[in-house]
Amino acid sequence: MTQKLIALDLDGTTLNNEAQLSKKTVATIKAAIKAGHVVSIVTGRPNRLSQNFYDQLGLSSPMINFNGSLGHMPHQHWQYEYQYTFDRGIVLDLLQHQQEFNIQMIAAEGKHLFLAHQTESTQVGFFPAVLTHEQQLSPATLTQNPTSMTIAVDRPLQKRLQSYIEERFGSSVDVAPWGGPNSVLEIGAKGVQKAVGVERLAHYYHIDRQNVIAFGDEHNDKEMIEFAGRGVAMNNATDQLKALADDVTEHNNDQDGMAEYLSKALKLA
Repeated sequence: MTQKLIALDLDGTTLNNEAQLSKKTVATIKAAIKAGHVVSIVTGRPNRLSQNFYDQLGLSSPMINFNGSLGHMPHQHWQYEYQYTFDRGIVLDLLQHQQEFNIQMIAAEGKHLFLAHQTESTQVGFFPAVLTHEQQLSPATLTQNPTSMTIAVDRPLQKRLQSYIEERFGSSVDVAPWGGPNSVLEIGAKGVQKAVGVERLAHYYHIDRQNVIAFGDEHNDKEMIEFAGRGVAMNNATDQLKALADDVTEHNNDQDGMAEYLSKALKLA
């Protein structure tokens, strides 16, 4: 048996529509690990919102968060841990332009960083409805460079804000709108995306690129799907991702599509 590296996106892929792991998914991943394969979470989510799934799946591999910008091993020291950051001044500049672009919320995050400033409560599930005093983002509290910045903005102004950031800071950051119903822009270090993390994992485990299987559903999975020897788009993935992928799962994320595909691909009992 050739050892495979399995890279798993979370939302819309490994998680069902309730953002939970099904029994079948947990059992399949544990069987894959038992069979000698490496399974790693590669997600846009911050580590604070992924570690519970990491633990439920019984993983001991490194986890990739913030779309490739953070690679670390939960609960232990990993000598190859890395984190890409960008200048905190970019966050402070956008704080000053909050009214102009009708920004509802700005969050700056990193492995041990979560600060946010909101002008109104947002419906973006990733963020606390109420911020504690310690979580308030300001020039005084943001003392380190962030790994990721997330901005909830009025949809009519989203494109304009994106252009503003790209024109002023485009040489050091990338800006990507979220898929789905929320009008959110995500900002990360220039040129860093999920394939950066997957490539590091493959190198660490001495697994050839052709033995990487990656699963995803959205535009932020594009580079990872292209990098993998077998890039698999979910049945519920965007049409663009399906067009790039080597394969598409028969069922969607709410029907254990990833687990079912993996079971067959790895011939798990």
